[in-house]
Amino acid sequence: MNERYTHGHHESVLRSHIWRTVDNSAAYVIDALVPGASVLDIGCGPGTITADIAARVAPGRVVGIDASAEVIAKAAEHAAGLGLTNVEFEVGDAYALDVADDRFDVVHAHQTLQHVADPVRVLREMFRVTKPGGVVAARDADYGAMFWTPASPGLDEWMATYQAVHRSNGGDPDAGRSVRAWALAAGFSDVECTGSMWTYGTDAERAWWGGMWADRVLQSAFGPQALALGVTDRDGLDRMAAAWRTWVMTSAGWFGIPHGEILARKPSR
Repeated sequence: MNERYTHGHHESVLRSHIWRTVDNSAAYVIDALVPGASVLDIGCGPGTITADIAARVAPGRVVGIDASAEVIAKAAEHAAGLGLTNVEFEVGDAYALDVADDRFDVVHAHQTLQHVADPVRVLREMFRVTKPGGVVAARDADYGAMFWTPASPGLDEWMATYQAVHRSNGGDPDAGRSVRAWALAAGFSDVECTGSMWTYGTDAERAWWGGMWADRVLQSAFGPQALALGVTDRDGLDRMAAAWRTWVMTSAGWFGIPHGEILARKPSR
């Protein structure tokens, strides 16, 4: 299957991933994260959401999986530093989970479906390992619906370039608008659909978000992929990074990221 993770795991990428918690990235599933619940977190990355889940559901068992052994090692180190004993991390394949049927109360995926070529197949696999009466929870950003002010030709160029690179890697950068349709196609009949936002507008928020993306354009896997694809050149990457830095310095600057969310319940037997 022709797919590749667009971002890679450079420090500039992990800088944003390790910011994520249940409160800022998975609030829609909090009601299901009760003590004793078992949770599988697919595409867990450096594990900050996973560890937060584990703290909430203890003594329930939590497993985080990711395709990258490098980032799984970081996740395990993070959880160990917090003293958590009810969470483990494994390298795994979202298309073929090494898990028996009906094992977890909650199967969660954050910003994962946008990076796979067949999200319906992944959701079916998530459904398979969810206990009857349990829930599949998925949240994905929608790049095509992102917005910013002030207008910026450089950020327009960044968006067009990002869309091209992401799609060339087999994913769908506009996944947020499709998660409910994918869940229905996967066979779920009880699907609750919600949405939420990340916004960056204060001086500190702009410095963090825009500075991170300026670095990602030039230092993460995104830049080399864009050059290899031929959708930009080195000058183009420099323009995009400069546009992010200019946005950071604009006191009226604001950036919004809409997300689509689903809670899909597996019927009780």
